[in-house]
Amino acid sequence: MTSFAYVFPGQGSQSLGMMTAWEDYQSTVTEVFEEASNALGYDLWSVIVDGPVERLNQTEITQPAMLCAGVASWRIASSQAGMPVATMMAGHSLGEYSALVCAGSLQLGNTVKLVAQRGQLMQSAVERGAGAMAAIIGLEDDEVIKACDRVTTGVVEAVNFNAPGQVVIAGDTAAVEVAMTHAKELGAKRALPLPVSAPSHCSLMRNAAEQLAVELETLEITMPAVPVVHNQSAAVATSTAEIIERLTLQLYQPVKWVASVQTMQQQGITGLIECGPGKVLSGLTRRIEKSLQAFAVFDAASLAATQQSVGEL
Repeated sequence: MTSFAYVFPGQGSQSLGMMTAWEDYQSTVTEVFEEASNALGYDLWSVIVDGPVERLNQTEITQPAMLCAGVASWRIASSQAGMPVATMMAGHSLGEYSALVCAGSLQLGNTVKLVAQRGQLMQSAVERGAGAMAAIIGLEDDEVIKACDRVTTGVVEAVNFNAPGQVVIAGDTAAVEVAMTHAKELGAKRALPLPVSAPSHCSLMRNAAEQLAVELETLEITMPAVPVVHNQSAAVATSTAEIIERLTLQLYQPVKWVASVQTMQQQGITGLIECGPGKVLSGLTRRIEKSLQAFAVFDAASLAATQQSVGEL
């Protein structure tokens, strides 16, 4: 028997023109972005369509844009005949907020404003250019941590455990560069700088997280109708207070994506459907556990392909 989780990508999967190829379902996309734009006070959809890309890539704009993209994709997919009912949900980094909205724990309008603030807090925590992130490819988790520990000046930490052999590090720019060198010395196949404006999920974000916690306390939160696996704990929260705690800790502690996928599998999940631009999470799923089915829904064509594939299972 198949049991599916729906998962949501985070920052980095955005692109100009995303969410414009939904054809007959475009009205749902429009509704979601109109609600978001009303909450934000500017036309978020026009940024996606008209750019410039530099504006879309500003973290306080990227985060609400990706939130809306995930929610719209989910609303379309979940309304279609033959699409599996969600047994669990999860999201990578910012995608965790998309999961909580789709699971009924958070309201879209309030959450759009919250993640825009989250982006502003992240950007203000570290001066632009002073922080960096890099992907370390082809090295065991412990070796990546060792490469970071060898750095004696500045902050650098392993922050995203995305898949076996794919770990992201973050911290002070100079410290990240030194850690990349150490990683190559320890046998990493590649060490790739990431085009980001803030070093997410490392201790440099602690002050931003403390400010985010204050905002989270004012948010209307209910227990989700579908269990949501949180990044920071790779577990399901048992109270709204714990949801706030997990979202706070997530900002300055590692994303345990491998462990999150493993948790879902241990709970009986046999397949994951990614809702939102790109195929990053479905690709990672296949690297984490080959026995899991993985699909991506990001436009009308991918929805049709996923419907056909899950119908054949």
